[in-house]
Amino acid sequence: MGRKYVIGLDYGTESGRAILVAVDNGEEIATAVQPYPDCVIDDVLPGTGKKLGPDWALQNPRNYIYVIEQTIPKVLASSGVKGEDVIGIGTDFTSCTMLPTDKDGTPLCMKPEFADNPHAWVKLWKHHAAQPEADKINEIARQRNEPWLARYGGKISSEWFFPKALQILDEAPEVYAAADRLIEAGDWIVWYLCGEEKRNACAAGYKAIWDEGYPSNDFFKALDPRFEHVIDEKMSRDIYPNGVRAGGLRKEVAEKVGLVPGTAVATGAVDAHVAVPACAVSDEGKLVMIMGTSLCHMVCGTEKTSIAGLCGVVKDGILPGYYGYEAGQSAVGDIFAWFVENCVPASIATDAAKQGMDIHGYLGKQAEQLKVGESGVLCLDWWNGNRSILVDTDLTGLMVGMTLATTPAEMYRAVLECTAFGTNKIIKQLDEGGCQIKELYACGGLPGKNPLLMQIYADVTGRDIKISASDQTVALGGAMWGAVAAGAKAGGYDTIHDAAQKMARLRDTVYRPNPENHKAYQALFAEYERLHDLFGRGGDNVMRTLKAMRRAAHG
Repeated sequence: MGRKYVIGLDYGTESGRAILVAVDNGEEIATAVQPYPDCVIDDVLPGTGKKLGPDWALQNPRNYIYVIEQTIPKVLASSGVKGEDVIGIGTDFTSCTMLPTDKDGTPLCMKPEFADNPHAWVKLWKHHAAQPEADKINEIARQRNEPWLARYGGKISSEWFFPKALQILDEAPEVYAAADRLIEAGDWIVWYLCGEEKRNACAAGYKAIWDEGYPSNDFFKALDPRFEHVIDEKMSRDIYPNGVRAGGLRKEVAEKVGLVPGTAVATGAVDAHVAVPACAVSDEGKLVMIMGTSLCHMVCGTEKTSIAGLCGVVKDGILPGYYGYEAGQSAVGDIFAWFVENCVPASIATDAAKQGMDIHGYLGKQAEQLKVGESGVLCLDWWNGNRSILVDTDLTGLMVGMTLATTPAEMYRAVLECTAFGTNKIIKQLDEGGCQIKELYACGGLPGKNPLLMQIYADVTGRDIKISASDQTVALGGAMWGAVAAGAKAGGYDTIHDAAQKMARLRDTVYRPNPENHKAYQALFAEYERLHDLFGRGGDNVMRTLKAMRRAAHG
């Protein structure tokens, strides 16, 4: 039958990529990355000059199609693999990233009559302008004692599906009325590829309050009478497991990219979740950290437990046969990038260039020489709000302890450390909530680029950290689900466990905690927790007050 291959399509925050993977052993044959031409739309709506308000984050769905048309031909051409030898396509997407479409799946922003309406565009996962709607959902759910609220940590985030859908209804009822479908972008791209609207259980379970069913129509009516039938009128009650065959690749798409019509297309999934089996994790108690612009924490358990502040627990949401728990930090790599772009003097950039280093490497080299606590600087990692465990986008970043002698390297190390403290807080919450963490695994863009960061995480948590062998773990996970959608008879696999045994690998490098550093970090983490509770649990509302003043100033 010859060697067979699968393609993983990974849609991130700023770019999309295709990875071509051999089914027999997970060898990554070729990769192509395509930045989104419009990137993250958070200032001006393209082609209109229309300014967006604070906390908006949109994308252009045309960019998602462009990724397919650019990257798939490139991986085929660079590898020499023939289209007929590709047996499956799996996708993953940031979530909740959602959009309104017509009944045929055409995004409303592609229609001339809606091109200048921001609510007709894709609302990216980090669109936080639906916070008032999230607050309303949480308030009504508490008033009604909705049983599902505890399963999501007691609080629905503005990043999730229904706050964004309700914002469309509140602020652009004409867009809501014209939308035949409100849909996750991850499900929309599958619809585009194979012509089948099949919504995946992963996104529905974690981001749209689905657990073998949605909240009642009465709940949606309590939010707004016009919202009562949102599921039956704008969505679908048919939800499909991860990795099943959604359909075959449409002829029009196949001809553009060099594949065979009918090639198996898997149901979609959330980007972080597909990374778990690609890290060679196939059972409970092993926390996978997907580390990039943000950080997602994924772990499976055998029991269904409600843990305050987590993003949710969903049966089969990550791996079949387990309850999947999700938590996360809304910004990690984004904070590091912000600091380097905005807080570093030109002299450091010049010195780094002379030494042939980027600024991250230059500052990291200096920060590595510092002892734990030496700088006296401590941060809260809330530059983009707190996803877990406070679930509050109105919280903001904080740095304390600076003096006239504080250096950029000291501040940089404190920024790295605060994200590790945020992860440690989540691990502590999981442990105390009954989901015991046995091992840590890491993947994503950061583990291979920043050894200091990974050592800090090991020292703060006091645990070994194993690293995925793939630099494209998320895309590899998508490809693995594509192999499952194809099935063993076509040369793929019948289960994700079978695929993981053959296609997933770990690096030899393991980050182990330094006992002395861990002891010192325990004292520093205690101070982090004090600040965390003071500013995050109502002891001091200055962050929320300043955020409200900012919104008011922007009108």
